[in-house]
Amino acid sequence: MQVADYIEAQVKAGKISRGQRLPSERDMGEQYGVAYQTIRRAMRELRERGLVESVLGKGTFITKK
Repeated sequence: MQVADYIEAQVKAGKISRGQRLPSERDMGEQYGVAYQTIRRAMRELRERGLVESVLGKGTFITKK
């Protein structure tokens, strides 16, 4: 939850742009110093919140809403 909250705060602060592609889950795990599975759970939470969407073969993006 903390990772999901942090990413959401970064979007609201304008540090992560709407429509921006996020790094891979493994890269994000290294960046935030957490396990890959933690990032997977954070991405699932952000998808449920409607903040990100995953496009097969392209990546995960911040929604433009």
